[in-house]
Amino acid sequence: MLNFPRSTFTWKGHPWEPDPYYKWPGGFVGKHGQFYHVRFNLESRCEITEEATGKSAEFFLGAPCRSEYTIAKRNLFQIPSGEWRFAFSHQSSLSIATRPSTEAEPASASKLSEKFQDVRIDIRTFSDVEDLTDANQIVEAALNNDVLNAYSTYQDRGFTVTVEYPVNLINVHAEEADFQVCTGPILLPDLATWNGEEVERVFVAHVAISDFDFVEFILRREVEAAPEERSWLEQPRGRDRHELIDSNNEPPNYPPERQKPLVYNETWELEATNVVQRAVNI
Repeated sequence: MLNFPRSTFTWKGHPWEPDPYYKWPGGFVGKHGQFYHVRFNLESRCEITEEATGKSAEFFLGAPCRSEYTIAKRNLFQIPSGEWRFAFSHQSSLSIATRPSTEAEPASASKLSEKFQDVRIDIRTFSDVEDLTDANQIVEAALNNDVLNAYSTYQDRGFTVTVEYPVNLINVHAEEADFQVCTGPILLPDLATWNGEEVERVFVAHVAISDFDFVEFILRREVEAAPEERSWLEQPRGRDRHELIDSNNEPPNYPPERQKPLVYNETWELEATNVVQRAVNI
């Protein structure tokens, strides 16, 4: 049972170099040659096993931040605003989908050893855990404010997929021993991008369970804002992430697209095995 709040990913970035076009490349406003560390805690874990070969891979989703100017003293948030997230395996950073699962999009797995100077993945677990095997136990544990994680396991395309996530929100009806976990975010694999070692695209989703043999996921995607909304949504305030060093020296395909709004819309309804665990003696 993973201790999500105490599990972290820390990277040491490469020294920043001047960009040939942009004044604030990547939102960085420090001095060239500087590097910095970034640490975030983990929000969900996913393990997939290819049934034909027995090969398995483990992936994680990190806590997000709003798009920001880094190493700044003021004007920290970028406007227009977006969400930054990081999904990764033990070897690679993974592409997070912006399109529905029915659509392909460019995706790749980038080696962590090339992306950063140094990486530390600190996974911590609870040593004393208990499986809650019936709804009454889950209701009791929820009302007792126990630390709970859930696991949802399903089969698809010749793979077994297990998603582990903290039970951040649970509804219970004690008299009838009903429970419903509805929580997130979690990550799901795009199995179509399996390259023999890991997947290259993952989906951000939320999960809901109210029984031990069925799971529902709702997946996130980008949407286009209505034209009348884009005038304020994409209007820079303070620094402009896309500001050029020289307005007469534009990069190809300038200006780039602004980040689009994100919504949860696509649902997966699957037969699954759900397990709820309680951390004991913490």
